[in-house]
Amino acid sequence: MEAPLLSVRDLSVAFTQGGAENLAVDRVSFDIAPGETVALVGESGSGKSVTALSVLKLLSYPSASHPSGEILFNGHDLLAAGEAELRRVRGSKITMIFQEPMTSLNPLHTIEQQIGEILKVHQGMGEARARERTLELLEEVGIRDAEKRLGAYPHQLSGGQRQRVMIAMALANEPSLLIADEPTTALDVTVQAQILELLDRLKARNDMSVLFITHDLGIVRRIADRVCVMTKGKIVEHGPTGEIFDNPQHDYTRHLLAAEPKGQPPAADPDAESVMTGSDVKVWFPIKKGFFRRVVDHVKAVDGIDATVRAGQTLGIVGESGSGKTTLGLALCRMIASKGQIDFRGQSIDRLSLSQMRPLRREIQIVFQDPFGSLSPRMSVTEIIEEGLRIHEPKLSPDERDDRVVAVLQEVGLDPETRYRYPHEFSGGQRQRIAIARAMVLKPKFVMLDEPTSALDMSVQAQVVDLLRDLQKKHNLAYLFISHDLKVVRALANEVVVMRNGKVMEFGPCQQIFEEPRTDYTRALIAAAFDIEAAPAGVVSQ
Repeated sequence: MEAPLLSVRDLSVAFTQGGAENLAVDRVSFDIAPGETVALVGESGSGKSVTALSVLKLLSYPSASHPSGEILFNGHDLLAAGEAELRRVRGSKITMIFQEPMTSLNPLHTIEQQIGEILKVHQGMGEARARERTLELLEEVGIRDAEKRLGAYPHQLSGGQRQRVMIAMALANEPSLLIADEPTTALDVTVQAQILELLDRLKARNDMSVLFITHDLGIVRRIADRVCVMTKGKIVEHGPTGEIFDNPQHDYTRHLLAAEPKGQPPAADPDAESVMTGSDVKVWFPIKKGFFRRVVDHVKAVDGIDATVRAGQTLGIVGESGSGKTTLGLALCRMIASKGQIDFRGQSIDRLSLSQMRPLRREIQIVFQDPFGSLSPRMSVTEIIEEGLRIHEPKLSPDERDDRVVAVLQEVGLDPETRYRYPHEFSGGQRQRIAIARAMVLKPKFVMLDEPTSALDMSVQAQVVDLLRDLQKKHNLAYLFISHDLKVVRALANEVVVMRNGKVMEFGPCQQIFEEPRTDYTRALIAAAFDIEAAPAGVVSQ
């Protein structure tokens, strides 16, 4: 038999905090052969990412340690390697795509600078050749108008576009082993299909091996040769992909395979109170060039859209990354400048100043895509949740504020005794519940939910959908639900708007959109969401 490219043997990972040692990974072993894709699956906190980070010794040492094990790459133990040897391997022979691109990309450097740096350092390319290769990589991972994006900074790209930039950086040096830590979490379903096909193609061309970490079992079935199922730091089941899916042996594996958002939203009620209405909403971003920075063109992120969100109802906004979903939501919430009429509960708010909008902020709340990025790491859960109360209800006493914090934590299913902890001490699903609690403590009328389940495990997604549904019913909330995950949208939304390139492609009741889509674009999105192989790359033009 051919020797494995990577061999993880009896690996344990422990973290020391306050003198106590906690075992995060417990004697894990697996091999990856040249050209093979091995998927590491499991829920948040199972030890998947910690195992992957150990391969390149990227954990926070010395608080992290390895009580046992070795990691052999081409026969050399990386755990025993010095920093100079690791530097030669990292980014060249082994590369990694991280889960959250906004915290992985440098906010002060353009996309061209960040990809170009890799090519210059590892391949010694000159400026012109690095620029040419950067363009090739951006086009290869599906970035539209790649040349226009070279000078963009990470904050000027959508979440999906940032993830594609991360993938381009990881593939720049054509590594022997690619570690992909939830690489498609932030991507819409059609781009997922394209990225997976791209990884397949590059893997075949370069005889590249892949360690693929994900909670999305649909992707695992599509891309992996073998699967290792992890929970509580241990691999509880492993084997060929087909075997794991068709005949799971462990209860935990069966639990993962059964987890999916379920249930149906109530029927749309056209007579319900109109909470948020946008008419002919436009958000155009100027493109400036030259010494005098003259406007030469516009990016029409939102181009004349009408939308109405009613009390007790959910309007789902779906579409690919860069389609304008989040921009539309931010415009309706008056977080960014826009043109067109916006009414909140019968009051025109599109011309209100920042100070005039401030009293309305308690009634208009947002739950963001990445709870780790939106929750301050320096504030406890109590401080995070009560911040809005301090601003909007300053007459509350400290005890009254604490009572409100306790009540809302119980409402979202968290133990109030944990309210003095900090965000990093919670799992991804728990952090998202904290973000929901922060919004709900002010008793809003309208909540914008921007990809609130995209980074969560399948089972946690289902729990959060149930929570949102219960809160909506209890408080008669109006939700604007922005997502690329059509399975979640189908479980929660009453009406759906399908967006592409800033325009509405299709609008209607949820059942009609999913069962009788009228446009090829909508059909491609649905095919990619519910049977990823039914929507090959290129069905939806990038």
